[in-house]
Amino acid sequence: MTEQQKRFVDFYIQTANATEAAKRAGYSPRTAYSSGQRLLKQDEIRRVIDERLDGMESERIIQTEEILEHLSDVIRGRVTEVIVTPGGKKFSVPVRETDRLRAAETILKIRGLFRDKVDVKVGGAELFVRTLQQAWNEDESAGGDGRARASDETLSQ
Repeated sequence: MTEQQKRFVDFYIQTANATEAAKRAGYSPRTAYSSGQRLLKQDEIRRVIDERLDGMESERIIQTEEILEHLSDVIRGRVTEVIVTPGGKKFSVPVRETDRLRAAETILKIRGLFRDKVDVKVGGAELFVRTLQQAWNEDESAGGDGRARASDETLSQ
């Protein structure tokens, strides 16, 4: 990879704009757009950009293990918060019980052991709706007022 291509990679990572990166790397402003697009299609340049971005991401973005460790510390009461009195005195106190419970709930959600909502599927619901529609239609065709009535036979079941 040439020095100019290395500069393109550096500027592309800073700006996320191929045209701007090409201009800053020293490519002609008139052809910066096409140069930037051409450079992004080169396998070696794309690989270097991806590797550098992946490295930056892993440094900046918190990992799941870190989250679980922090939440575990909250649950165990190892995390404190600072309370400042009106007089300016500072006290370090353990987090509240509600925060500890929320941390436990979050860990259970992450691990798939807790759900806020439960999907309930009712078997036979379609049959029930069809039966109601049929009863409604039979009542209307018999000259009823549209309100299906239960027969003595249905009530005795």
